[in-house]
Amino acid sequence: MSHPVSPADYSVISQALAAAAREMGAKLIRSAYSTVLREARDGSAAIIDAKGDTIAQAEMIPIQLGSIGETFAPCIARFPAATLAPGDVLINNDAYDGGQHLQDIFLFTPIFVGGRVVAFSASVAHHIDIGGGAPGLNVSATDIYQEGLILPPMKFNLERDWNGGAFERFIAANVRVPNQTIGDLNAQLAANAVGAARVAHLCARHGVATVAAVMDAMLDYSERRVRAAIAAIPDGVYRGDDALDDDGIHEEPLPVYVTVTVRGDTIDIDYAGTSPQVARNINAPFASTVSATLSCLKLVLTGPDVPFNEGAKRPITIRAPLGSLLNPRHPAPVRARMEPCYRAFGAVMRALSSAIPDRVMAAGYDTTTAMSLSRLGDQGYRVYIDITGGGYGARVDGDGTDAIAGPLGNCSNTPAEVIDGEYDFFRVAEYGMLNGSCGPGRHRGGAGIRRTFEILKGGVNFALYADRFRIAPRGLAGGQEGARASCRLVRDGKDIPLASKSAMTLEAGDRIVLETGGGAGFGNPYERRRDDVAEDVAEGLVGATEAARAYRF
Repeated sequence: MSHPVSPADYSVISQALAAAAREMGAKLIRSAYSTVLREARDGSAAIIDAKGDTIAQAEMIPIQLGSIGETFAPCIARFPAATLAPGDVLINNDAYDGGQHLQDIFLFTPIFVGGRVVAFSASVAHHIDIGGGAPGLNVSATDIYQEGLILPPMKFNLERDWNGGAFERFIAANVRVPNQTIGDLNAQLAANAVGAARVAHLCARHGVATVAAVMDAMLDYSERRVRAAIAAIPDGVYRGDDALDDDGIHEEPLPVYVTVTVRGDTIDIDYAGTSPQVARNINAPFASTVSATLSCLKLVLTGPDVPFNEGAKRPITIRAPLGSLLNPRHPAPVRARMEPCYRAFGAVMRALSSAIPDRVMAAGYDTTTAMSLSRLGDQGYRVYIDITGGGYGARVDGDGTDAIAGPLGNCSNTPAEVIDGEYDFFRVAEYGMLNGSCGPGRHRGGAGIRRTFEILKGGVNFALYADRFRIAPRGLAGGQEGARASCRLVRDGKDIPLASKSAMTLEAGDRIVLETGGGAGFGNPYERRRDDVAEDVAEGLVGATEAARAYRF
C-alpha cells in the first residue's frame, strides 16, 4: 500500500525537489572552470529516485536530460544501491552503454539517509577536452576510440580515488587541459553534494516514506498531463522528414524519416527508413535520439508547468533501426550527434504540423555549430570551443527568435570580453546578427549570427562541425526558407570557402568568418503586417530589396 500524501506535503516537497535541482544547476555553473560550462552553461543537473527514475531536473540543456535515466540505468545495474557506501560516485560517458557523446560525462552521487540510499543526485557537463585524436574537436575520427577517453559505467570513491587519488590522476594524465577537466568534474561533484544535502534535509523534516511517496506522485502527475495532451491530438498516422547536408566525406544528403502514430493517450515514434550510419562522427547514440524526440514532444504537447521526468515518458515509445544515423552500431564515432538529433527533432515537428498546426513551429537553423581553436604553447595546450546559435523558426502566432542557441542545446552566449581575456592566440573581431537571414512569412524566422575570429599566433588548430550549409530550413503554411549557413577563411585578402565539417591549421593574420543560418517563416509573407516589415527594414534585419520581393513592401 502506498504511503498517503497530503496536498500540502505534495506542494511543499515537490517544489523543494525542483528547487534542489535548479540549485544544483546554479552551483555547477558557478563552480566551473571552462568557458563552455561556466559561460555557455553546457551542463545539467537532476534528482533521481532510489528506483532510478528521474524526478526533477534543472531547466538547462534538453539533450542532456531527456535520457538521463538511460545513462543511469547501466550504472545502477552494475552497482546496486545496496552495495554503495558514502563517498561512492557512479560515472558514465559510454555512448554505447547509455551515454551520449564522450564529452558529456555523467556523475551520480548516492544520497544516504539512515544508512540506506534514498535517492541520487546527478550532473552532466560537456568537457572541452577528454583526450582523443585531436584537441577540441576531432572531425575526422572514424571510430569512437579516436574521440576521447571512454569511461564505461563504473564506480569510484572520493576519499580513495579522488583529490589526488588514482582515478583523478588517471583522467588528468589523459587530457590536454587537466586543470579545466578536473575543475569541471569537481564542479559536478559540488553540484551533486548540494542536491544530496537538500534531499537529506527533506527526508529529515518530512520522513523518507513521505518524500518517496511525493516522488512517485510527481511521476504520476507528469504522466497524467502528457496523456491528456496526447489524447487531444486526433488519432492517426503522421509522417515527417528532414535531412543533413552530408557526412563530411560525400555530398549526398542524409535523410531522417519518422512515422508518428497517435492512439488515444499514447504516441509511437518510429524512425524506420532513416539513413544508415556513416563513417564520420555524424551519428547519434540511441540515448541522444530519445532525448531529441522527447524534447520535441515536450515542447509541442505541454507547457513549463509540467515537470519533465520519467513519468512524462511513460505514454511514449521510440524506435530507431540499429545501424542507422539515430542508432549506430559500435564503434561508430558520435561526437557530432547533435546534427542528426536536430533532424529527428525537425522530422517529428513536421509530422505533427499536419495534426496540430497551431502548436508547432517552422524549422529553425536547428544546428549545433561547434568550432574549436586550440594551440600548443610553452605552458601546454589551450583549447577553446565555441557553440554558435542561429535563428528559430516562426510559429502560428509570432516571429522566430533572433540569434539564439538551438532548442536542444540551449547554451548561453560566451561574451567576446571573456574570450579575449582568456585566450591570447586569437580574438573576436566581429559579432552580430546576420542581416537578411530571416525566412519570410506572415511571421518571419529568426536571424542568424556572424562571428569573426582573428588569429594572432601561428600553429592554431581549427576544427568545425555544423550543418545547414546546403539544405535550408523549410517553412510552414506558406512560409519561406531561412538562410543557409557558411564559413570561410580570409587569408592574404582572399576568401576561401570551408566545408561544414572541416579542419586545418591557421596562421597569424588569418580570419575565420562564421555565419549561421536563420529560421524559416510561417504563413504567407504577403500577409505580414506592413508595420512589422518596416520595423525589420529599419533594424537592418531585412534589406529594402528583399522587403519588396518577399513582402511586396
